[in-house]
Amino acid sequence: MTKLRLLLFGFLAVFCIVVLRLFFIQILHPDLQQDYLSTRRLDPERGKIYDRNGQPIVMNQILYKLYFEPQLIQDKEKTTLSLSKILHVEEASISSRIDVTKKWTSVANGVTKMEKDAILKLSLPGMGFDEQWSRYYPDASIAAHLAGFVGKSDDGTNVGRSGTEGFYDKDLAGLPGLIRSDLDLQGRPIFLGTQERIDPENGRDLYLTIDKSVQMLVKEKLKAGLLKFEAKEGCAIIANPNTMEILALSCLPDYDPTTYYEFDNSVFRNAAISDMYEPGSTFKPLVMARGIEAGVIKPDTLFNEDGPVKVGDYTIRTWNNSYEGRITLIRALEKSSNVGMVFIGSKMGNDRLYQSILQYGFGEYTNIDMEGEASG
Repeated sequence: MTKLRLLLFGFLAVFCIVVLRLFFIQILHPDLQQDYLSTRRLDPERGKIYDRNGQPIVMNQILYKLYFEPQLIQDKEKTTLSLSKILHVEEASISSRIDVTKKWTSVANGVTKMEKDAILKLSLPGMGFDEQWSRYYPDASIAAHLAGFVGKSDDGTNVGRSGTEGFYDKDLAGLPGLIRSDLDLQGRPIFLGTQERIDPENGRDLYLTIDKSVQMLVKEKLKAGLLKFEAKEGCAIIANPNTMEILALSCLPDYDPTTYYEFDNSVFRNAAISDMYEPGSTFKPLVMARGIEAGVIKPDTLFNEDGPVKVGDYTIRTWNNSYEGRITLIRALEKSSNVGMVFIGSKMGNDRLYQSILQYGFGEYTNIDMEGEASG
């Protein structure tokens, strides 16, 4: 009986110690629970971007994130030196990550499979890898301004910048998951401990109206045009006139989205949607259409194109300073006569012409689904 009592007393003592320890950690000092708990983020795969025919524009590739479990590292100097040689990173940068007060520290992002295999061959304790999705551009900068790029936010997570990457960032990004594990006193996962895993939700794929073959051709022609006319920059847009779907959009100079950090911020601006341009002679059909709708002119209305005309402090001439005398407004439109447009404007009056032009959408956003649009 004495042995049985001792055994029972010992069991009760251990039970009381465990209960008191749990009470101390969970009730009196709940912050200490973090010392016995490991939480790691699981990154989702970002949505891919395709053209209208399913041809890839922006894809993903698997790289790796290297992390330390500092309390498990046995040889700090050897670990630092070995990783410095493989990753081509300063030893001081790696050494600073070995903080024994922490259970887990991130060391390097974008580690290739070759680098990962070389590190694993070292068989050094206290290191591990997480898969990491990275953007891959099969045709480099074929659609840099249109697609945009993926940069880093202040907390180090991926975030879409510019173009469709920026506009549809929440759709493409997906939702991260996590792994939560119980740890022992040495900070190691407990084999029979509680482990919770929430899988990440991958981002949604995006299909553009762009035709990749047209996009490639437009960029080639635009590049040739800039060289021929010694222009510093230029943009070209191809749209379906029936639906106004954008089939191609290219601006030069552009950049490589993979190494966006090597370029000046000014090159990220998509001039096709962010800059304001004078419409020039493309404005003339709109002026004539509004004049006809207002009933102040007809297509065959005659006017005198005898020479330059004064509008306030400005003298308006034809583009070639050639004048044909009495002609119809149809002829004025055919020859792109600035003087003819002044005639229509005088019939409309400033306020009515201005208000009627606004009805075409001038001064408004087109609401194109790319980041960085300015009002027209």
